[in-house]
Amino acid sequence: MSESLQALSEAGVSIWLDDLSRDRLQTGSLSKLIEDSYVVGVTTNPSIFSAAISGSTLYKEDILELKQEGFSTSDIVTELTTSDVRNACDLFLPTFLETNQVDGRVSIEVDPRLAYNTTETISQGKQLHSLVNRPNLLIKVPATLDGLPAIEELTAQGISVNVTLIFSTPRYEAVMDAFIRGIERRLANGLSVSQIHSVASFFVSRIDADIDKKLDAISENHPLRGKAAIANAVLAYEAFLKVSHSPRWQKLADRGANMQRPLWASTGVKDKSYDSTRYVIELTAPHCVNTMPEGTLNEVRAHGKVRGDSITPAIAQSHKVFSDLAAAGIDFTAVVNFLEDDGVIKFEKAWEELLANVESVSQ
Repeated sequence: MSESLQALSEAGVSIWLDDLSRDRLQTGSLSKLIEDSYVVGVTTNPSIFSAAISGSTLYKEDILELKQEGFSTSDIVTELTTSDVRNACDLFLPTFLETNQVDGRVSIEVDPRLAYNTTETISQGKQLHSLVNRPNLLIKVPATLDGLPAIEELTAQGISVNVTLIFSTPRYEAVMDAFIRGIERRLANGLSVSQIHSVASFFVSRIDADIDKKLDAISENHPLRGKAAIANAVLAYEAFLKVSHSPRWQKLADRGANMQRPLWASTGVKDKSYDSTRYVIELTAPHCVNTMPEGTLNEVRAHGKVRGDSITPAIAQSHKVFSDLAAAGIDFTAVVNFLEDDGVIKFEKAWEELLANVESVSQ
């Protein structure tokens, strides 16, 4: 057992693994992480499934069989991914029950090509929810402007959602509002909300990767280098605290609603000059989720120095970081707009690669 991972868990952070594959499920490596590394959930995305299916022979037989049965390539991908997620949900069922349904969650994402199509996102979200048919499933919906009404609608229909591709506090506030509207609609219809859980996936390392480049163009070893991403997430947590303590939310909580938790995503360090655990250790606070690639998990296990809540003491300084970034000429709105568009494009590309990989096997 890792003392660092234990300390992180005891500080109120739910450790989720940002990876899933049939190999992990069948070799028992995921089970071992649950047993030994305080892993209490899993997130997936198109890139993860593309790597899983292209990098393993365990899918080939199913692909060929489904092709012979007349399944389209897209339907084969849906069958393979929902099957893996269903099995992962079953593996996490004890965790789901032990944590009163808070953790033990597994996420599956709607087709990223639907990121700007509200109606189709809702339709596929409902389809995936029905196909997996497990109580601990989360449907991943991108936090595009077109995704916001889908978040509200799926929540109103009783479907638990993982909102992905959030890069700024204003969009995060809009995401929380969409979730709350869904809860309010459901209660207004006399329906229960106690089984609905949600997380909002706030992307971290990509912020530094983009802003650091801009700072490097201003001066070598700029003093703001590496400060934007953590400050951005800290201010998101401040927004979470404000909403979760608001009279509007307390009224819903009194009727059994569960607050949408912030989830730190993209927590693997891209600049190797930075400490490999920074997007975990510096984002520790109650009611957070941190979804990590296994490499980051191993780094935290090896040398992470958890010191309890590292977020709330950093709120004032994080506001100053943003003031200083603006003074330095960094247009943060332009940065996050680019990152959202780029994130959708990258996931679309991974989805196309996934389709091509499955098609090549079935030919």
